[in-house]
Amino acid sequence: MTAPLLLVRPASAPSESLREYRARGGYGALQQALSENRPDALTASIEAAGLRGRGGAAFPTARKWQLAAANTSPEKYVVANGGEHEPGSDKDRHLLAKYPHSILEGLLLCGLATGAKKGWLYLIEDMREQIEACESALQELRDAGLLGDSILGSAFSFDVDMHLAPTTYVAGEETAAIASIDGQEAKPRKKPPYPGEEGVSGKPTTVNNVETLAHAAWIAQHGAEAFAAIGTEQSKGTILFTLGAEVNKPGVYELPFGATYRQLIEDCGGGLASGKPARAVLPAMSCALLAADQLDTPIAYETMAELGTSPGCGGVRVIEEGQDTVALTLEIAEFFMREQCGQCPPCRMQTNQFALLAPLIRPLPKQPELLREALETLAAALRDCPTNQATSVPLLTPALSHPLA
Repeated sequence: MTAPLLLVRPASAPSESLREYRARGGYGALQQALSENRPDALTASIEAAGLRGRGGAAFPTARKWQLAAANTSPEKYVVANGGEHEPGSDKDRHLLAKYPHSILEGLLLCGLATGAKKGWLYLIEDMREQIEACESALQELRDAGLLGDSILGSAFSFDVDMHLAPTTYVAGEETAAIASIDGQEAKPRKKPPYPGEEGVSGKPTTVNNVETLAHAAWIAQHGAEAFAAIGTEQSKGTILFTLGAEVNKPGVYELPFGATYRQLIEDCGGGLASGKPARAVLPAMSCALLAADQLDTPIAYETMAELGTSPGCGGVRVIEEGQDTVALTLEIAEFFMREQCGQCPPCRMQTNQFALLAPLIRPLPKQPELLREALETLAAALRDCPTNQATSVPLLTPALSHPLA
């Protein structure tokens, strides 16, 4: 199994200091990039590595950087999105609390590559441990001359502020993050324009998940070839997962793409705490279930797409034999009903309808086609709405013989 790239310290270790991070090569890549003065080479390296966003959408990271870099605006911004609001996912919290400098170096490199001079750490207002760790890390950087004017004697000036987001689910979406930083309600807007064209204060803004930025820092230090050698043909590097209390050893784990959920559950999590076999796995709340006989499928964007699902943000939930999947998916539908942004009346109605239809599964066990048709009709009505999609995918999971049964 590939050695961890990001989680290189014991889970119980305190937050990594600047001194400790530099002792393992931290900020060396930034110093080299500043001396070479070739910001385009940074983006080229990210592209060659095949890095994709780790917030759940898996958008190619280099494309975001290229979009902002190509913009001629004299003002550009970058955002490290740590607004982890999806239940069951703790990997961003873990990185922010334990490895703040990995994220900050990635943010600095993104700023250099895109031509930005200002960045934000976008955290949730209840992240007490993470806020404290990041505040300490930012002060260390300022004291060391790694933030502010003429960093390390170069022409690159860059500073970072922290912005605290509300605890709502939609506040984690990138345009909602931009709205919140701008002093507006943390609610998403339609795209285009994309943030790389029009973001904070109407200026080009690159928003990356904090895990993505930590990987970007690793790539800058160790090289695109080393990162691309890990994983599968279309899914490169490693990915973080969160396992909950249903396993013997809950926590945040790092595995290379190409590993399996069986390895994650058994080798990392120590198996189900109940001792029962797994009936299915929910890769993340907004993903379709995988059945027990699919747990040895390699975890990769391409292989999971063939099964109608994806790794999502890695907030894994294991469903054991005998567990009520109707109750589980009703719980998911009700969550999205509560958390939808409320801006579009059709979305409010459709999301509510999903929650109302889910309990009908038991009364209609002999008419699954009728129920599936109703659910699919609802899903098709608003395919452009991220919340609506997140609600419908688990409900229409292909892993079970009929909806949720």
